[in-house]
Amino acid sequence: MSSHQGLLRKFVSPEIVFGAGCRHRAGGFVSGFGARKALVVSDPGVMAAGWTEDVMRSLQEQGVEPHLFSAVSPNPRVEEVMLGAQAYREHGCTAIVAIGGGSPMDCAKAIGIVAAHGRSILEFEGVDTIRIPSPPLVLIPTTAGTSADVSQFVIISNQTERVKFSIVSKAVVPDVSLIDPETTLTMDPFLAACTGIDALVHALEAFVSIGSGPLTDTHALEAMRLLNAHLVPMIANPQDIALREKVMLGSMQAGLAFSNAILGAVHAMSHSLGGFLDLPHGLCNAALVEHVVAFNFSAAPERFKVIAQTLGIDCRGLTQDQVRHALIAHLTALKQAVGFNDSLARHGVRGSDLAMLAGHAMSDPCILTNPRKSNQRDIEVVYGEAL
Repeated sequence: MSSHQGLLRKFVSPEIVFGAGCRHRAGGFVSGFGARKALVVSDPGVMAAGWTEDVMRSLQEQGVEPHLFSAVSPNPRVEEVMLGAQAYREHGCTAIVAIGGGSPMDCAKAIGIVAAHGRSILEFEGVDTIRIPSPPLVLIPTTAGTSADVSQFVIISNQTERVKFSIVSKAVVPDVSLIDPETTLTMDPFLAACTGIDALVHALEAFVSIGSGPLTDTHALEAMRLLNAHLVPMIANPQDIALREKVMLGSMQAGLAFSNAILGAVHAMSHSLGGFLDLPHGLCNAALVEHVVAFNFSAAPERFKVIAQTLGIDCRGLTQDQVRHALIAHLTALKQAVGFNDSLARHGVRGSDLAMLAGHAMSDPCILTNPRKSNQRDIEVVYGEAL
């Protein structure tokens, strides 16, 4: 790990408030920005759980008029972003609040970009494409995994092309993240598993990313420790708020790590797969993670050994190949313990799709920080192993 020590690194994060009930502070923060009208981005499931109402009441108590936008799909779409930006302008809003999982939060970030620039969200794909600051943004996650509330990533689905695209910029890091473990109490087991696996993959990929370093490693390793120890018990004991706090904290730590170290091939391939089939992001990660680890291991064996040790694997006396096999077995067992057993073929992927999927993955920004340099054929082979 010493090879990272002399390199210049930066670290960006929002103001973070962590703790049960902190969602009720949203109004105070928005009022502090001087806003009198705010667009509240959410989705029907979060609204039904009552969390959206809590936030809107908090805004009203501080003299901020909320305007709700809830037309957000599980994978937020270009047209939804544009409708949200239109609503923002029509209601004269000057701040944005999102409460929900990664979809409402990513949609809110994208709405802010469009509101600031007055252009299509499609024009901002890539890294550091944003030139005008977005409106004040407060994010409140209701899942423990996506970490959109602390990251400099936005992921949007272009259904016309059947692809997801990434926007990466410190300009989309929110002003405030209110991380309230109570809001995860209404997650169903499948959503808890999806977001939990997503968080674990965030930490794994951040730790072996070529952008990793001392500013991110501590967050990545602590995230792995927390998620490895508490994700399965949390799903088995859904009303245990202490377990939810541990998993939520792990998700936050993973988010701080990957936002700054960036990710790797699992996410590049997952974005391509999720855009093509409109599948849950965590499910895509689960289908791919052990295959990408097997592919990448030789490029960073010492760092993968640290991962294995952090996950509780006794590596004393093991060869590199034995560590590799033990780590893959542990990740496979963990994902199966939370309910993920399916291959890509079970979700409709065919051998004839692999070249197209690999082509899109190779154009994803996450592939740039993968520890092992790869070409399209390499990625096709990994997809093939996950079929």
